[in-house]
Amino acid sequence: MTATQDPDAPLLADLMPWSVAPLRAGRAWVLAPDAASLRARWAALAAAPDEAARTALFRPTRARDPRSAVAQLPGQATPTGRLARGPGPCPEPVRVAHGPYDRQWLLPDHRLLDAARPELWRVTGTADATGTGDGTGQIHLLEPAPGTDGPAFSALLPDGHSPGGRPGRIRPLHRRPGGTEPNLAPGLLSHLSARLGRAVSAEDFLAWTATAATPTRAGLTVPLTASPERWDAGVAHGRRALWLHTYGARCAPTPGERPRMPGGRRPYVRAALPTAGLPGRLSYEPAEETLCLGDGRIAPVPEAAWEARAGGVRVLEDWFTARTAGPAEPGTLEALRPSVWQREWTSELLELITVLSLLAELRAEAPEPPEGPRVGAAELARAGVLPPPPSSRRPASVLDHQEEGPEGQFALL
Repeated sequence: MTATQDPDAPLLADLMPWSVAPLRAGRAWVLAPDAASLRARWAALAAAPDEAARTALFRPTRARDPRSAVAQLPGQATPTGRLARGPGPCPEPVRVAHGPYDRQWLLPDHRLLDAARPELWRVTGTADATGTGDGTGQIHLLEPAPGTDGPAFSALLPDGHSPGGRPGRIRPLHRRPGGTEPNLAPGLLSHLSARLGRAVSAEDFLAWTATAATPTRAGLTVPLTASPERWDAGVAHGRRALWLHTYGARCAPTPGERPRMPGGRRPYVRAALPTAGLPGRLSYEPAEETLCLGDGRIAPVPEAAWEARAGGVRVLEDWFTARTAGPAEPGTLEALRPSVWQREWTSELLELITVLSLLAELRAEAPEPPEGPRVGAAELARAGVLPPPPSSRRPASVLDHQEEGPEGQFALL
């Protein structure tokens, strides 16, 4: 749904008050499109002959060096001793959302990350980080830079990367582990439920946001209808958008259902991708609806999937470049990367094409912009919903959760 500009539409930043800044790794080698590269990089770091060599490979910043002492990331069983004493076993790589559509792997070790945003890890299901999902229902809204794209959504922990280089904020749907407290202005759901004459859940609100959110210079606004019929149509449309954005992990039409194109329109490998080396070029043949990766061919690929952009960058080209860019500086950990096309990348590419294609179809089927009675910012202010209390903009405390601090110490949060 592309809503018309509504001067009384409340800001998303007021409706979902708590947000987290994007992760800041500080070093590129901790993230990769494949988990095996991360394990190889860790092994090379551990095999460094002395502390000076290890420090050079590590690439220190003002926030992190091999002597940094930091707490364990929530949900991750990694050591907290200083790396200078020896890296220890390799942390198990976790799957993360890299930007709006890509999914890559990250070494979840707090000693490696300049700004890991522990408060975000604390409310993301541990199993979700591996890509399996744990039933908590956490969904992250990825807010774009003001005035650019609409929001994206992820069930995986997102790193907040923006292909256009202007990252926005990350807004989790839930403030606590297990989805026990919505990240919404207190009183918002009860007010909407009363106005619409039906129970409104946090997931309903997020689905409406997926449909109605409007980019403005001030940030995303969310026009709220007071029409039950328009609300139901928008929520149904938005739930399908959440299902697609999360690659089927959330809001599935039937339990376990994954996004698939209808028969005859499903993308397949028509000419094998290279078994030696990496494809040197990505191109598109619109007449044949064919995506070309060197000599490899995938079809049918709708032109809308090829033209899909995030932050002004073509999504498929950005995904391809992340896996086939030229070699990194010799002798660095980043240089340890696949020299041949990985089989799992083909499956991931087919999934990405499917999601982009179905999202394009969904946008074309968007309900009409909300007209008639609305629930505006002024009404929410009169009801005491806005502005949200300052406490709602801060992370929720987790008083019964023990986490390992620096050098193996423990603290209750």
